Amino acid sequence: MAATETPSGTRDLVVVGHGMVGHRFVEALRSRGAESPWRVTVLAEESDPAYDRVGLTSYTDGWDRSRLVLPGSDYADDEQVRLLLSTRVTGIDLTGKTVSAADGQSYPYDALVVATGSRAFIPPVPGHDLPGCHVYRTLDDLDGIRTDIQCMLEAGRTSAGVVIGGGLLGLEAANALRNSGIEPHIVEMAPRLMPQQLDEAGGVLLGRMISDLGIAVHVGVGTAAIEQVTYEHGAPTLRVRLSDDTVIDAGLVIFAAGVRPRDELAREAGLAIAERGGVLTDLYCQTSDPDVYAIGEVAAIEGVCYGLVGPGYASAEVVADRLLSGTAQFGEADMSTKLKLLGVDVASFGDAMGVTENALSVVVNDPIKRTYAKLVLSDDAKTLLGGILIGDASAYGVLRPMVGAELPGDPLALISPPDVSGAGKIQLGISALPGSAQICSCNNVSKADLVEAINDGCHDVQALKDRTKAGTSCGSCIPLLKDLLIAEGVEQSKALCEHFGQSRAELFTIVQASGIRTFSELLARYGTGHGCDICKPTVASILASTGSEHILEGEQATLQDTNDRFLANIQRNGSYSVVPRVPGGEIKPEHLILIGQIAQEFGLYTKITGGQRIDMFGARVDQLPAIWRKLVDAGMESGQAYGKSLRTVKSCVGSDWCRYGQQDSVKMAIDLEMRYRGLRAPHKIKMGVSGCARECAEARGKDVGVIATEIGWNLYVGGNGGMTPKHAQLLASDIDTETVFRYIDRFLMFYIRTADRLQRTAPWLEALEGGLEHVRQVVVEDSLGLAADFEAAMQRHVDNYSDEWKGVLDDPEKLSRFVSFVNAPEAEDSTVAFIERDGRKIPLPIEVPGSTAEED
Repeated sequence: MAATETPSGTRDLVVVGHGMVGHRFVEALRSRGAESPWRVTVLAEESDPAYDRVGLTSYTDGWDRSRLVLPGSDYADDEQVRLLLSTRVTGIDLTGKTVSAADGQSYPYDALVVATGSRAFIPPVPGHDLPGCHVYRTLDDLDGIRTDIQCMLEAGRTSAGVVIGGGLLGLEAANALRNSGIEPHIVEMAPRLMPQQLDEAGGVLLGRMISDLGIAVHVGVGTAAIEQVTYEHGAPTLRVRLSDDTVIDAGLVIFAAGVRPRDELAREAGLAIAERGGVLTDLYCQTSDPDVYAIGEVAAIEGVCYGLVGPGYASAEVVADRLLSGTAQFGEADMSTKLKLLGVDVASFGDAMGVTENALSVVVNDPIKRTYAKLVLSDDAKTLLGGILIGDASAYGVLRPMVGAELPGDPLALISPPDVSGAGKIQLGISALPGSAQICSCNNVSKADLVEAINDGCHDVQALKDRTKAGTSCGSCIPLLKDLLIAEGVEQSKALCEHFGQSRAELFTIVQASGIRTFSELLARYGTGHGCDICKPTVASILASTGSEHILEGEQATLQDTNDRFLANIQRNGSYSVVPRVPGGEIKPEHLILIGQIAQEFGLYTKITGGQRIDMFGARVDQLPAIWRKLVDAGMESGQAYGKSLRTVKSCVGSDWCRYGQQDSVKMAIDLEMRYRGLRAPHKIKMGVSGCARECAEARGKDVGVIATEIGWNLYVGGNGGMTPKHAQLLASDIDTETVFRYIDRFLMFYIRTADRLQRTAPWLEALEGGLEHVRQVVVEDSLGLAADFEAAMQRHVDNYSDEWKGVLDDPEKLSRFVSFVNAPEAEDSTVAFIERDGRKIPLPIEVPGSTAEED
């Protein structure tokens, strides 16, 4: 009897494999069949329940396996499902309808689902099996890589690592190496990175952007051999020889050159195998044996294997439906991908390569801004077939669901940047999408499905995820869920992100009241999931604002963004800046000389900033400790140009030199900067002190401005420059110096505790109920009775301040994060571009998306 029939009585279903797709199949089967006849046995080869393999690289952020485990994958509350971990299947008997395991056990079945996935492909390169060679596929693989990295660093061996393969997984592996302090090299045989997703122009741009971030990219070359060599100190190293005669000495090699379906069990059992591998199935995912199905990466559906989670989930849903007497069949696979790596956005969707007959392409390629956008259209230029977005993938969420639909306007206007007036580009929104548009391709959820769920009472993102499964896989559609809720008129909470239902201000209060000092404890007690790039740096900032631990101490280090991770501001060309503190712009001659000597020694570009200090541009990560050692030893300290904290306090020359000066603005600026240095906040803070009403220090353009009067000081708050300049507003007039500091203490602490993430003081003041008058009541009149608390909190900050760079230099563990590359510091960094100006080398302004060169 075929397995698609549903007789009375319980029947045995065996699932071989427990990856993401295998788990999705069991979930789908159990959720659809309350009276299901199937008793399920899942045989899992790995020791962990099903985990998020798409997010495999995030395992390196804390090395906690439990964070990746998929919810409900242990089936603890389901009596109809039995999960057997560490159970390797050795054979399938189609005639006897049994599955044999390595431990000698045999499992009978009425229906069998093969979900064995894929294995990493290792090219037959001589030396591929040497110690130090790895694949990048499982948690155990990453544990092995981690062990080798630790041995490399402890032994002082070469800090380079080679990744063979420049596709999605190869870029992930290179990113993991870079975050571990290893210099990555990517080797790709194709002439461009991500050859399956990107066209030639897009791949070339991506390669240039990745190179500019310190990752060596070798394209159009193969790997000729891997050899083991031993230097005089006795530490073995792998020597990788490329087909173009390039030689790379590396501490480890990672193969990420693609995958091959694990079809050996099916092949040995006698099931039909596709020409290029994989278990051959029809559109019902049924194999040549009617009682055996194949799903996920091992399934060759009508001869085609799909290596993405979306099509795998679709196959799981099909089989679950068929086993419950449904009629589902596999439809068109969505091969869309979206990747954000080191601040570089890459997206590919639909017919990205334009293989459809008579397809047209519209391309906007901006090599200066480092963005590339391509839309593939039908021959009448009306229907969207696919596209590629690099550098700016903000339109991906709306464009991908529109594949197959008529565009709402001129396709060029959809991807062209707006002109200086803001005109030109069509701003697409979710309202433009038809109900049939697929919002979540991983789980086949349409806009209509989501609207129906909203109408049924799902009024937040989490509820939509629970109801429809949208956003529960790769997560790229989550922003659209919030957009749709807003478009449907549902008032949204001020939740920080999907992992925390509280606002930033509420989390600040929780941390302050509970004494929690780690992100993981806060997440365990007050959040859900594993965290994201929104809540991690936000909580890191809160912890820094409420305690005195170094930001690179323990778990804190894994929460920081790129700038704080290296205590330096990443520039447009991938290099970093060095900005020592110069309080009030007052600098000793010996410090001026030292800065000049450092700039000469390391070939750095120097510039006087608007914040009255000297920036040195063009440093590599591995050079930063050596530079800061010289500065710290000379008595200078970090200027924190990289942090969401106080930057500088600008001043005029004041009453000492200026004939108009009414007060000592230089001393006031120095005292302010020394009091509030290192103060972490929701966003950067700038201050200014002018010695008279002529306002040479532009104090009213700052978050906090102090202007001298004949009898004291006027205090202004809530100003800033930037794209939306705001003049600061007068908070108090003619106050003495002691009162200035007291009011600023209160103002800053009020702001830090109540502002949203990345909210400057100007928009915070505008959004605050009661505005400036409310701030005046709190700060000046102490209407909340918190003035003493605010002042005490600020005094604790002052008492506990320590220079962050000195903390790194004094701690070998923190210092190891800035590990030197193989060719440093003598060799010029080929990944940093320069131009010549008057005999000097100046970093070429090549933009890295998401980075900022702004210091003061």
